[in-house]
Amino acid sequence: MTRRLEGKIGIVTGASSGIGRATAVAFAREGAKVVVAGRRPAELEATVQAAARAGGQAVARAADVTREEDVRALVGFTLEKFGRLDVGFNAAGGTFGGALTHQFDVGDFRSWLESYLVSAFLSTKHEVAAMLQSGGGSVINVGTFVGHTKALPGTAGYAAAKTGLIGLTRTVAAEYATQGIRANVLISGGADTPMFRLWNDTDEKRAFAAGLHAMKRVASPDEIASAAVFLASADASFVTGTAMDVDGGVSLG
Repeated sequence: MTRRLEGKIGIVTGASSGIGRATAVAFAREGAKVVVAGRRPAELEATVQAAARAGGQAVARAADVTREEDVRALVGFTLEKFGRLDVGFNAAGGTFGGALTHQFDVGDFRSWLESYLVSAFLSTKHEVAAMLQSGGGSVINVGTFVGHTKALPGTAGYAAAKTGLIGLTRTVAAEYATQGIRANVLISGGADTPMFRLWNDTDEKRAFAAGLHAMKRVASPDEIASAAVFLASADASFVTGTAMDVDGGVSLG
C-alpha cells in the first residue's frame, strides 16, 4: 500500500462522524498523524479507534471551532505534540432551522454562517499561521453543490455559508501560494452521512436525493475521503484555488 501522507501531520475538524471521520481514518491509513477535533469526546474516541484499526495514528482534541480560543488551542496542541502542521481538513458543521427566504429566521441564518463559514475561517486562519512556520501545507475546506451548482429551496443559510467558503479559500490560495500553502474546496455531492440521513429521513427523500446525481446514488463518506487524500498529498502539488467537484455528476443537469 502506498502511504501518500507518510510523515505528514494533519488536523481534521468535524471528525466525530461522516466525512470528517472517514477522512481522519483515511489520512491515518495513508501515514499521517492526525489530530481529530469536534465537540463530542466519545465520538472522537471512536474515530481514534477506527484510525488505529486502519493501521494509523490519531489523537482526539475536543474543540468548538466556532470559538477562536478553541481553534487556537487545537492548533497549539497539534504543534506541541507533533511539532508541525501540514494538512488542515475542515469539515465541521451542524444543522439548524430552514425555511423559504422571506420566512427564514435571522438567528438560524447566523447559526448556519457560524457553523460552516466562520468555523472554516477560524480553522483556516490558525492552520495557515502554523503552516507558515512549517514551510507550507494544504488547507482543504469541505463545500457542497448546494447553492454552488444547484439551488434548493429552503437552504439559504446553508448555501450562503458553503458558497462563501469558495471565496474564502480562493483568497487564501492567492495570498499564500508563493509560501508553499495550497488551499482548495472539496465540493461534495450527497454522501451517506448521519446528517444526510437526518435531512432525508424517508426512503422517498433519499431516493430523490440520489436521483439528483448522474450516477443515481450518493457517495459513501470513504469516497469523499479518497479525494481529500489526493488534495492533501504531493499528487496535488500544482492544485490550489480550486473548487473540486466530487459529486457523482450532480452538477451535470
